[in-house]
Amino acid sequence: MGSNRRNADRVRFESGYHARIMGIDGTWHQQCSVVDISATGAKLMVQGTLDRMRAAEFFLVLSRTGHPHRRCKMAWVNGDTLGVRFVKPSETTKERTKRTP
Repeated sequence: MGSNRRNADRVRFESGYHARIMGIDGTWHQQCSVVDISATGAKLMVQGTLDRMRAAEFFLVLSRTGHPHRRCKMAWVNGDTLGVRFVKPSETTKERTKRTP
């Protein structure tokens, strides 16, 4: 196995935690299970195909009502499993500032 490059301790869910991923614009969503999670990212097992996963950035919705959720960037994909890094609010503010003329 490769070396562990994680920066934060993870909490592992034995049976997975049912959640869903959703496009930033809300046009798509897909069921998934959270395998493990930390303050900086998560490992997800996607139910179904990853064909719609063309977006590098999306939301991880952790409840049926839409809250709480975390904005994510895809870190890696291996079959039906993917790693995500949580986007910090300061990162999205910097991106908006860069785009403003």
